[in-house]
Amino acid sequence: MTTACPKIINLSWGRIEVENHGIFKDVKLYPGGAREWNWQETGTKHSPGIQYSDVQELIDNDASVIILSNGVLGRLKVSQNLIEQLELNGNEVHVHKTKKAVKQYNELIKNRKVGALIHSTC
Repeated sequence: MTTACPKIINLSWGRIEVENHGIFKDVKLYPGGAREWNWQETGTKHSPGIQYSDVQELIDNDASVIILSNGVLGRLKVSQNLIEQLELNGNEVHVHKTKKAVKQYNELIKNRKVGALIHSTC
């Protein structure tokens, strides 16, 4: 299994295309793979937002840099508590609206172990 982070090759409203992995509405990306980010698995909602349990899989797959997309319009919440918890565990954390998150992700994967949660709407 490769540990390269898959590149996002196209982004539009409700659609994220990941090289060699397919098309997703929301996606979890990590060294060696990508899969649908199904909010129902952890009970995630726009508020209170992304939970540690959403991010755990990225860490389990050796991501040291974590990028969290809070949506195209920034409506998905990311608590300061979550950011602090990830940083205390030694992770570098970035939170951006989707377009900027994708741009930063594609840049950092060139030489870093990056995990990302990308939300393609709101």
